[in-house]
Amino acid sequence: MGKRKQTEYLQGHASHRRTEGDYMGVLLDTVTLNDWRSVVNGALQAAKGGDPQARNWLAQYLVGRPEGKAPTPMNIVVQQLGGADPLVERLAKPAIHRMEYPSLHRNDDLEAHIRALVAAEIHEKVKPLETIDNLATARLCDDSRAKPGNELA
Repeated sequence: MGKRKQTEYLQGHASHRRTEGDYMGVLLDTVTLNDWRSVVNGALQAAKGGDPQARNWLAQYLVGRPEGKAPTPMNIVVQQLGGADPLVERLAKPAIHRMEYPSLHRNDDLEAHIRALVAAEIHEKVKPLETIDNLATARLCDDSRAKPGNELA
């Protein structure tokens, strides 16, 4: 008994596939840069006036939430003296791993190919409800002086 050749990775069809990206796209299309600038300016004025929620909101966007404990001053001094850079170490690690263990990465191209096939099947089977043909010109702008083609200027 031979193996059956699998031609499809996904079974069935769907009429829609709403994702966070779809909702974010609508948000980006609706809120213009000028609208967002007004929101940020309002939060800035509130933070300067002593509003702790506005201060926290701005800090989260500007600085971000810490993912872990901050390094101690001693660790920073030791890293500087040793010439170690944690960012360089973290970015270089995957490349070093591929060089040290090539047999573990021989299927990387195959995995990327299968991901592309699945993505193509999703695109074929799940038709989006709304599409934006040209993201550069799809942005709404309430500036009456904006000319077509200069929406992002």
